[in-house]
Amino acid sequence: MGLHTRFESFPPPQPSGVEILDLRHFSAQHVRPLLEYETLVWGRLMQWDYRPSADMILRYIESKILPGYAAVEYGRVGGYAFFVYEGSKGVIGDLFADNAIRLDGDTVERRLAVHVIDTLQQSPGIHRIEAQLLPHESGALSAPFLEQGFRQFPRLFMTLPLKIGPSVKVSPFADVEFRRWSEQDFQPAAAVITAAYQEHIDSEINDQYRTLGGSLRFLNNIVRFPGCGVFDSNASFVAIHRTTRSLVGLLLCSRVRDDVGHVTQVCLLPEHRGRNIGQSLIGLCTQELRNRNFSALSLTVTEGNRKAVELYLHLNFSTQRKFDAFVWEG
Repeated sequence: MGLHTRFESFPPPQPSGVEILDLRHFSAQHVRPLLEYETLVWGRLMQWDYRPSADMILRYIESKILPGYAAVEYGRVGGYAFFVYEGSKGVIGDLFADNAIRLDGDTVERRLAVHVIDTLQQSPGIHRIEAQLLPHESGALSAPFLEQGFRQFPRLFMTLPLKIGPSVKVSPFADVEFRRWSEQDFQPAAAVITAAYQEHIDSEINDQYRTLGGSLRFLNNIVRFPGCGVFDSNASFVAIHRTTRSLVGLLLCSRVRDDVGHVTQVCLLPEHRGRNIGQSLIGLCTQELRNRNFSALSLTVTEGNRKAVELYLHLNFSTQRKFDAFVWEG
């Protein structure tokens, strides 16, 4: 995760019964009940088994290397937020509080956001901050971000039921063929991602898309770590140009529950768009998942990416919730 211990700004304690304290003062035992509750919330809102991510977070907390804050009331951790440093960028990894902890006239999550934003903006060498707050409805936590000069990008969480409804069509192509993802695809897939997101709204949200090295780091995080589900190579596909044998598109899928898949990336080289190749990649993924009795496939898409949103709606995906991504550049 690229964790470092650069964490130099400690805002003062709160005057109420709730204190905002350095997360590294606490062990996994203190935070585990909160993460168990958060796991229930992810399951209810998004059919997402958050346990692999929670276990990874708890390991970092136990190692005392995860920078962030805990909201504490009478010795109980009822909220937390953490972030990571990636070179000159800070990424807010999570921000969550349970319903039992309250602040008069304010919310614990807003207070946590204020502390994290202040710490990252005051950290030497940090020139960019990114956050995607999937468990929170769009607008719910926008105030502290907008007040500090962040840009807001509404995003959609969409799902496709696999037990009912028509199959997504897989079209034949004279010049393109499909196969499952393999280890040899890392470098060419990174090149496709970098080319696909040039001057694209999603490269404003995630600057990893802007460079080959960043795209490789993104792929490594998706494939090798459980932060966005457990990578499913059998449900992940690439599109190959028959003549040049070059990769022109890809779809990566993870398992976020035993019977639910999640598209972590789907993209095409610009010159191959508008040919139903993307639809066919989704069709291959859904065929594989249906054959294994999966109940649903989910994905996230930026609301401003209208062509992608229209495609997913055409394929019978439905919007389950809207959340926000925030970006600050200093």
